[in-house]
Amino acid sequence: MICGVFLLTFSVNGFAQKNDLRKRLQTIVSAHAATIGFSLIDLQTGDTLTVNGNKHLPMQSVYKFHLALAILNQVDKGKFQLDQKILVKKSDLLPNTWSPLRDKYPEGQVEIPLAEILSYTVSQSDNNGCDILFRLMGGPAKVNQYIHSLGIKQVAITATEDQMHQNEQVQFTNWTTAEAATQLLKLFYSKKILSETSHQFLWKVMTETSTGTGKIKGLLPAGTIAAHKTGNSGMNKSGLTAATNDIGIVTLPDGKHFAVSVFVSMTKEDEKTTDAIIAELTKASWDYLVAEKQ
Repeated sequence: MICGVFLLTFSVNGFAQKNDLRKRLQTIVSAHAATIGFSLIDLQTGDTLTVNGNKHLPMQSVYKFHLALAILNQVDKGKFQLDQKILVKKSDLLPNTWSPLRDKYPEGQVEIPLAEILSYTVSQSDNNGCDILFRLMGGPAKVNQYIHSLGIKQVAITATEDQMHQNEQVQFTNWTTAEAATQLLKLFYSKKILSETSHQFLWKVMTETSTGTGKIKGLLPAGTIAAHKTGNSGMNKSGLTAATNDIGIVTLPDGKHFAVSVFVSMTKEDEKTTDAIIAELTKASWDYLVAEKQ
């Protein structure tokens, strides 16, 4: 059920001209009948700002970033190798789900390098690739355990893409907060949780993300580099969209960076509008940070 009035909870730490930015964010959020979680971190100063930053919201494919971190951690430990071949059976390539990997290998029964499956899963948000990697890890609970071990507790990873497709209510069991998402991006950015090789690999595939071009990058100057991961539930039969999301690290003109997470949930607004919410909140952050650093 959608209510027309929402309580906006702001949390601010730092940011010299925070009132101007806060007002701009509030204007954007208040204009929409949706539950919106937003979090911003200046990755140079550590200054943070959140709107509804502690709300539990469904991740959808955003959790493929969490999964990639867990897989690459195992690569760094020597359990997996990026060039190792993974047998992908036809039965792994489920129909009726988003899967460029299946489109490339429709008959399956092929050995594919782990790096290629990771790239499809993150850059193109491949659902079959995601579930192949979950099986390789030993299930969603293993990924959840790893993310919690990093100190990121406000997240739950419980179900595969296939399980979410079987019952739309299952998506709500895979949740995070906007604040936890940006904290995880900050950890990744710090280069303290992955080797340099694994970090660079994931950074590359995130900057090559081909989904959600109208979200974080939608209003940023052409050529802006953003390492990001999208998530989208699509609209159900009642016209309700449970999740339109994007999280990422944006490169500013001076080469510095900020992390931003936006989760738009439980709305009847169309995809173009929900994408625009993410783009507008990111652009407001960009404008503020560019002006502050001048």
